[in-house]
Amino acid sequence: MSDSDAQLLRRARRDPEALGELYLRYRDQLYRWFRSRVPESDASELTAELFAQVAIGLRRFRDEADGSAAPWLYGIAKNLVRRYHERGRIETVARRRLGMPLRAYELDLDSIDDRLSAEAAEPDLASALDRLPLGQREALELRVVEERPYEEIASALGCTETAARLRVMRALGKLSRVLGAGAN
Repeated sequence: MSDSDAQLLRRARRDPEALGELYLRYRDQLYRWFRSRVPESDASELTAELFAQVAIGLRRFRDEADGSAAPWLYGIAKNLVRRYHERGRIETVARRRLGMPLRAYELDLDSIDDRLSAEAAEPDLASALDRLPLGQREALELRVVEERPYEEIASALGCTETAARLRVMRALGKLSRVLGAGAN
């Protein structure tokens, strides 16, 4: 008879093979669950992230479902999907505020005028970026250009995640005001 999920999670604290066994047990169904909520390319990443969080949070598991880890795993999965969509909304707002495209252009001939206008605005944007305090500019570049999560931004800048979010928000606000004033 195989171990219950709860037994595997307890064993995984000292035996990585037990976590591997749990991974094999749930990988496909969690991937399908993610796949029904996010693009296929992101479903694999979220599945991997889920098990990374499980590995980090083994001691937080409480057996409240008669040995099944499914409710705990799906709770983590729901949080990951919520953050995924929240991050997407934040990035969309940031791209709009910066006048960046929200979609790929590829062979979209109707967008040529938009691209030419964006190129014409590039010097103003560069000037506005130069006016930002260094910490705000770095945070903004890491978030918008490199598309890094706030946790990584905070680590790179040596600040808290909240401070990283504030730096990006303030940078976007200043850029919006500077670029908006230049349009008047």
